[in-house]
Amino acid sequence: MSFSSFSKDFAENAFTSVENRFIEKYLPEADGDAVRVYLYGLYLCGSGKDLDGAQAAQLLGIPYPRLAEYFDFWEECGLVQVLSHAPLYVEYLPVSAAVGKPKPVRPEKYAEFNRELFALLQRAGKDLKPYEQQRILEFLENGPMQQQAFLLVVAYYANREGAKLSVSHILNAANKLVREHKYTYEQVESEYADFHIHEAELTKLFSLLGIYRKPQDGDYALLAKWQGAGVETGALFACAEALKKGTMATLDLLVGELIAKDAKTEAAARDYLALRTRRAELVFAVARKLGVKVQNPRPYVEEYAQKWENLGFAEESVLMLAALGLHLGYGFPELDACIAALAANGTTQKAQIAAYCAERETLLGLLQRIQGACGVVKRSEATLNTIAAWKASFSEEMILEAAKRSAGAASPLPYMNKLLAEWKREGVASPAAIPEETRPQRRSEFRSEVAVAADARSDRERYYAGLRERAQRRVDRALAIAEKDEAFRDANATLSKGELELAKAEVYHPELLPEISSRMEAARRKRAEALSRLKLSERDFIPKYVCDKCSDTGYLPDGRMCDCYPR
Repeated sequence: MSFSSFSKDFAENAFTSVENRFIEKYLPEADGDAVRVYLYGLYLCGSGKDLDGAQAAQLLGIPYPRLAEYFDFWEECGLVQVLSHAPLYVEYLPVSAAVGKPKPVRPEKYAEFNRELFALLQRAGKDLKPYEQQRILEFLENGPMQQQAFLLVVAYYANREGAKLSVSHILNAANKLVREHKYTYEQVESEYADFHIHEAELTKLFSLLGIYRKPQDGDYALLAKWQGAGVETGALFACAEALKKGTMATLDLLVGELIAKDAKTEAAARDYLALRTRRAELVFAVARKLGVKVQNPRPYVEEYAQKWENLGFAEESVLMLAALGLHLGYGFPELDACIAALAANGTTQKAQIAAYCAERETLLGLLQRIQGACGVVKRSEATLNTIAAWKASFSEEMILEAAKRSAGAASPLPYMNKLLAEWKREGVASPAAIPEETRPQRRSEFRSEVAVAADARSDRERYYAGLRERAQRRVDRALAIAEKDEAFRDANATLSKGELELAKAEVYHPELLPEISSRMEAARRKRAEALSRLKLSERDFIPKYVCDKCSDTGYLPDGRMCDCYPR
């Protein structure tokens, strides 16, 4: 070993010499990958790096068998000598010692083929480079595919892709056919006859979906998947018509629904899609009646519309109840609870629902007059039930008299209930018959059990209302501090907008889901950083109740009174 050597930096800045004769005679007519293999091997000769053939192939992104084939090619040209194939060991020879140009394939053997190949490519507007032609001839020389069968592959892809035609794409398709043992003209013609049929189907699907491009291999794969699952072509067209505009990905989601519902024939698919559309339209109509916004109807269809239909409620009945729900501040969950209660009572027919809504509208009118007499009374199903119970025993005149006398009370409704109970006990049927001594708001000489209970309930409600108000004030203060921070406001706005975009993308643009999710995750991090800077946390936006069991409502989840009320 010599006493001196190159430093690492010196070695990395060294050069690999390539003879001009190689560039002049061999490089123009050789495959690009073959040139890469030759140059990288030449570089390894002088670099001192210890790489075997498999590692070199991995670095170059070339399959190892292909790397060995390229060195065999250069050996035929007289530029290298392959001393061993397993393991691969190659000795480079001087270019000056090589004679002639590389001609691994005899051109005269393919004269007629070349004329037909160039004619096909010329019609497609595609130029064929020398090394591309060499790759094609090598494929035919070393493989079993007939020349006319290969020309059929070229004709198919030239028609599909035009000037964008890629020789690599053609060779990949031809290799795939060979692996499937399809290399005669008749076999390839049969294969592409099926493709032509499918191309017509995909073209129609594209037209229905508003897609303006030529079908690609992935589109054929989707079509094969759907047909393999037993979905009829007419059912696919029905799905595309229902979407009106979309992508193959959104069509795949809808076809997946058909498969899950076993609606694979055209008739079954159209029936299901009509039902699906009708349910979605019902969801949007109910949302308009309730005054709420719905971006994606599908979750509402699955959770509510289907259930209402199964319970026997007609669309007109549901819309009547939704119109009533608007006056009671209902959303979808509250409307669903109302419908479930009616179904439990056997009230499902349209006439029954109409009578129920008319009765509730009458009660709402009376409630409005009660509010005008005594002040704010919460509109709810429970309030209407209470008023309905009063109407069973008293005239509206007596109920409104009680409302006037309860004006100024902390809880007008319980106080009205107390007055009406006393009048019922005393047999009072009209305002004129109310005893003079009971005309003041309270009777000091007598308090019935009903009155005592009503006062107790009122005190209890005021107690818990105060606790909840204090808890909410703490949340409002924290939120007010956070809203003053611009970073927090921006992150919050991004998250709110992202929720709507996410719901819409799940149905119409699934390909956007990763981008939206990534954007929302970044917004969550910014929100967390802003809260940390403000010395706040997400827990500050959750009310801290005195009693964890009842959340300061006075009632446990099972409806029993909580024991946290001070005695």
